[in-house]
Amino acid sequence: MHSKFLVVLAVAVAYASADVSHVVKDDFHAPIVSSSFDIEPQGDYKFSYETGNGIYGQGAGVLKNANSEYPYLEASGSIKYTSPEGQPIELSFVADENGYKPSGSHLPVPPAIPEAIVRSLEYIAAHPPPAEVVKAAPAKLG
Repeated sequence: MHSKFLVVLAVAVAYASADVSHVVKDDFHAPIVSSSFDIEPQGDYKFSYETGNGIYGQGAGVLKNANSEYPYLEASGSIKYTSPEGQPIELSFVADENGYKPSGSHLPVPPAIPEAIVRSLEYIAAHPPPAEVVKAAPAKLG
């Protein structure tokens, strides 16, 4: 009984004295070192920020096809920070009419397209269906 108490006491002392400062950070209270945001009347914008704990971000957006029926915003930017594991993270992105495209060495990489699928796609591209089989797409839904 006495030895169990000593083991529990030793674990409690070790736990209380462990240095966890590298794990537990007060990021919630990190000061904003710099911040800027500029927006133009036509919708273009740019921003940047930096915090006291080493987070940095910047980006810009440009309105494309402003005078068309389908205008869209093309945005790009990046963010840099250190992960909880101590790994430097750098993420860049582009978002446009084709969607959101992030890039960074920490992101997973999709597997290669299987050779059979590549050959199938090449065959389809080389042998399009006859024109009479292809139906006209509807003019506009809605």
